[in-house]
Amino acid sequence: MQYGHHTTMPSESRDDIQTLKFLTPYLWDYRSRTGAALAFVLFAKIANVGIPVLLKDIVDQLNTTTQTILVLPLSLLAGYGLLRLASTLFNELRDTVFASVRYGAMRKISTKVLQHLHKLSLRYHLERKTGGLSRDIQRGTSSVGSLLNYMVFSILPTLTEIVLIGGVFLFQYDIWFTIIALACVVAYIFFTFSITQWRMQYRTAMNIADTQSNSLAIDSLINYETVKYFNNEAYELKRYDASLQDWEKASVQSQTSLAALNIGQGFIISVGVTLIMLLASRGVVNKTMTIGDLVLVNTLLLQLFIPLNFLGVVYSQLKHALSDMDSMFKLLGETPEIQDAPDAVTLAVTTGCIRFEKVQFGYQANRQILFNVDFEIPAGKKVAVVGPSGSGKSTLARLLFRFYDVESGSIQIDGQDIRTVTQNSLRNAIGTVPQDTVLFNETIYHNIQYANPNASRGDVVRAAKLAHIDHFIQSLPDGYDSLVGERGLKLSGGEKQRIAIARAMLKNPRILIFDEATSSLDSQSEQVILSALQEVSQNHSTLVIAHRLSTIVDADQILVMDKGQIRERGNHSELLQQGGLYATLWEMQKKGSNEPPSADKPI
Repeated sequence: MQYGHHTTMPSESRDDIQTLKFLTPYLWDYRSRTGAALAFVLFAKIANVGIPVLLKDIVDQLNTTTQTILVLPLSLLAGYGLLRLASTLFNELRDTVFASVRYGAMRKISTKVLQHLHKLSLRYHLERKTGGLSRDIQRGTSSVGSLLNYMVFSILPTLTEIVLIGGVFLFQYDIWFTIIALACVVAYIFFTFSITQWRMQYRTAMNIADTQSNSLAIDSLINYETVKYFNNEAYELKRYDASLQDWEKASVQSQTSLAALNIGQGFIISVGVTLIMLLASRGVVNKTMTIGDLVLVNTLLLQLFIPLNFLGVVYSQLKHALSDMDSMFKLLGETPEIQDAPDAVTLAVTTGCIRFEKVQFGYQANRQILFNVDFEIPAGKKVAVVGPSGSGKSTLARLLFRFYDVESGSIQIDGQDIRTVTQNSLRNAIGTVPQDTVLFNETIYHNIQYANPNASRGDVVRAAKLAHIDHFIQSLPDGYDSLVGERGLKLSGGEKQRIAIARAMLKNPRILIFDEATSSLDSQSEQVILSALQEVSQNHSTLVIAHRLSTIVDADQILVMDKGQIRERGNHSELLQQGGLYATLWEMQKKGSNEPPSADKPI
């Protein structure tokens, strides 16, 4: 057990120091306000310690002859009231000044986390669990505010008060007062820190279970329809409850262990107060101390141990906050898989010629997807890619967008390797209509305008007309201001697809990618959209990934892929004459079959 204790402590301490270092730049951004807040902390504590010192003088004056009662105590009482007012005033000024620091840091860190998430690779986002991730971020950012509050409003004021009270004991009374007070403070802090460190395992377990249960709940709601299709409400609730049982167990252990902490703290305080009051009482009896001194010592002890008692809770909460922030910092520690080269330049698109040169790629090391894929999309031409599911068609689009980097070979636009240009300029030059269109839970207008936030309303309407969805939008009660629902669930697949097409048209890039862009449309709608796509893709270099061969008969070149390799290439007529995989696929679709053949099946 001792071995475990000693192995975990260094890493945790190092993590805590790194956390504090991480927060330093955000405090530095508000250094004038932070400095003012710390000054108000000092002024408030000086006033707070001055109150019992003044109270001692009042008691001693009242305990002397009656000649000065009507003069000195009144002025001392007025000073006593002013000190109390000053203590409250400086505390409130501290809170007011530091509010901008706290909430400003939370805002900046939240923005930094979201910015970092957008930088992380597609691979990371395909593997993450949205519910758990959102919970980690929520806990982490809220803990930033808590941590700053604990440091400036609790830890620093308490330490300041300990130093000031220790100074009064040291310079005004017997050395034993200082020794006993210091010994109690050290014992109290050591005991509190040790027990709290032990209790952190339960808080960590609580966080893990809380993240898991939230992830399960969010996933079941995102997949609401799937849950209903299979009548699996009870199954989802069972999984959720099992995860909450782990959270409940850890929470109970955390609360129970808190009792041991409180009892130990109470014992140390009781021993310290008793010993110092015995010393003070003996001093009064021996006439080396006055009644005022007894009151002063008693009041100072209360002022010392009340915040010190709270310091135990604060340290516990501080460790909890650091634990809560741990997942967020691990997230910030994730290195983006795809990064701009140090000398990356802006992509200069002249003609828009695209070249895949002997590209090899696999999502995992033991699962190769593409094998020596080599083709060119000449400027202003349309190249279509067809083939069975899993043949690597959509991977081409992901590589062109640089969601992943090729393992060998290269992808070039106008002779520039896309790994040597900035990702921002690359993606600015490409517009896409994906197979699975996911919309924001916003208005239709927002979702179309998303391609170009600076576009006018007229531009948005024009793009919608080109995509042949303006009539549908105008028929809705709220028109372009209609909300589409989570992930666009209020719209049909075809309607979502047309919005995606309108979005691509509004962007109007030099290079277009249509990844089975008409897969969700019926035959009549498909023909309408196809004419629009033909119109918008004129003078654009276009890559079309298709399942329905009827959508790409006009392509300048058709690539037939199977198992990551290009098996055939040519235009529609040439491929039919070859009588190969494409011709077989064409015949199957003419007969109404949607199952594409594979190269290892008889053709």
